[in-house]
Amino acid sequence: MSEKGYKGKGGVLKALPAFCDLRPETLETLEKMLRLVHYRTGQVVSYEGAQSDFVGIVASGVLRIQKTLMDGRHPIVGLLVEGDIFGRIVDGATDFAIEVATDAHVFAFPHEPFERLLKRSPDLDRAFLLNVLNELDRARDWMVIVSNPKIINRVAGFLLMMCTRFLKVDHLVQPDHSGIEVTIPVSRLDLAQLLGTWPESISRALHALADVGDIEIMAPDRILIRNAGALAAKAGEEEGHSIPTLNEMMADKEPGR
Repeated sequence: MSEKGYKGKGGVLKALPAFCDLRPETLETLEKMLRLVHYRTGQVVSYEGAQSDFVGIVASGVLRIQKTLMDGRHPIVGLLVEGDIFGRIVDGATDFAIEVATDAHVFAFPHEPFERLLKRSPDLDRAFLLNVLNELDRARDWMVIVSNPKIINRVAGFLLMMCTRFLKVDHLVQPDHSGIEVTIPVSRLDLAQLLGTWPESISRALHALADVGDIEIMAPDRILIRNAGALAAKAGEEEGHSIPTLNEMMADKEPGR
C-alpha cells in the first residue's frame, strides 16, 4: 500500500457517481481532507472485526467484500467498484473484511472529519444514504442470484446484474449495435467464490450460454451479451425488469441513432 496527499483539480470527485450532485463547497472541503491510497492485488483494506479510521471511495479498481464463516471459509459476498463508498460512519467494528481484487486507488477520508462534514452537509448525507440503498439493492440481487440451484442461471444473473448495477462504470459495460459488452472485473476464482461454485463450473456455464447464442465469449474476461431476454429467463423473474433498460441501451447504439 502506498499513499500520498492529494490536491483537488476541481472535478475529480464530482466525476464519481456518488458525488456528482454535491455542492461546490462540500466538494472543496472533501478534497482538502482526502488522501489517495494505492493498493496492490491481495492487500487488505480493512479487517473483519476492526474499526476503520477512514471512510473510502473506490477511485479505480475492484475491491471484494469477504465474510469469515464458522467453518473457516472466507466467501466473497460482494464487490466494490469505482464510485462505491465503504466504511462505517457510526461507531462500531465492521462485520466484513475488504480486500483488493485488482490493483486499486482509493480516496480515503479521515473518519472524524468526514463524520462532522456529513452532519452539517445535507447533500453529502443524501449521497451517503443513496450509496447505502444501492448496496442493499445489490445485496438483494446477489441473494437472488446465488439462490438459483443451477450454475448456468447464476452466471446469467451475474451478467445481467453487471449491466444494471455496474452500468455507470464505463469501462465495465459497453453497449453497441451487436450487443452489450461486459468486462468481468475479477478473476475466475473470485467469481466462482462469489457465485458459490468452482472456476471450472463458471467456464462450462459460459460456454453453454455461448453455444445457444445468448452470449459470445470475446476473451476470458470479456463477454458480449446477445440475448438479454434469454439471460433474464434463465436468471428468473426478479431480473425481468432490466430488459427494457438493456434494450434501450442497445437501441441507442444502433447505426444512424
